[in-house]
Amino acid sequence: MRFWQMNRRQIAGIDRVGCVVVAPLGSCEQHGPHLPVFTDSYLVTAVAERAEQRRPDRLLLLPTFWLGASEHHLPFAATITPGPIAYAQLLAEMYEPLLVDGFRRFLFLNGHGGNIEPMRLALRELKRRHPACLLAGAAYWELAGERLAALCSGPLKRIGHAGEIETSLMLALHPELVDRTASADHAPREPLPGVYLAQTLAELSSQGAVGYAAHASAERGRELLEAIVTGVVETVDRLAAAPLPERIWSDAAVLRP
Repeated sequence: MRFWQMNRRQIAGIDRVGCVVVAPLGSCEQHGPHLPVFTDSYLVTAVAERAEQRRPDRLLLLPTFWLGASEHHLPFAATITPGPIAYAQLLAEMYEPLLVDGFRRFLFLNGHGGNIEPMRLALRELKRRHPACLLAGAAYWELAGERLAALCSGPLKRIGHAGEIETSLMLALHPELVDRTASADHAPREPLPGVYLAQTLAELSSQGAVGYAAHASAERGRELLEAIVTGVVETVDRLAAAPLPERIWSDAAVLRP
C-alpha cells in the first residue's frame, strides 16, 4: 500500500492495528566527488518500495522524507539541512497525525547515518505521547549487517559514506548519476576506542567520502539491494506479528508520592 497513491476513503479502510506504517528517511547532502547529493534518498526509496512490493497487504509506505540531519557535512557545502534538534522535533510533529489517526505500528526506515540520533529522540517523544503504539526505527544497513559484510570485497565491511556499498547500490539503480572517474578509496580515520566524538565529516575524510568506492560494481549493488530488502521485509514481518504494548499508565494511574 502506497499512501500517496491512495484516496481518503481507501486510507480510512486500512487495518490500523495490523499494518506497519513505514516512513523512509533520506538526506540531501554532499556525497564525495562521485555520487549525487540525493544518494541517501534514492537508496532508501528503492529499498522501501521493493519491500512494499513484497508485503503490500501489511506495509503502508509513506513518501520518502528527503530532508536529513546533515550539519556535519556543511564543511563540504552542497548540503541542505536543519539542526539535529529541529530535525527531531520535525519528525515527531510530522508523523504524529498518523498515530492520532489510530495506526499502531510504525517504523522509521532510515537511509542516512546523521538521522539516527534525532530519529531515536523523535521516537522517544512519540512514545511518551502514544505509549500504546509500537514505535521502531532502523537504518536499512543495520537490518542486513552480516549479509552486507559477506558481500563487500573492500577492507570496510560496513556502510561508509559514498563507499563501496552506496556506490554499488547507485551503480545498480542510477548508473547515469555516478562519476566513476572521480571515485576512489578513502580509508576511514578511526576515532578513539569507546569514545564518542562530535565531529564533522571533514575531520574524518579530506574527500567527503569514507570507504572503498573503487571496489563498487553494479552486480554487487544488485546483490546488496536484495540482501537489504530481505532484511527490511523480515523486520516488517516481526513488527506485524509483535504484541502491541498495553497502555500501562494514564493520568489517573501515574504513581505519586
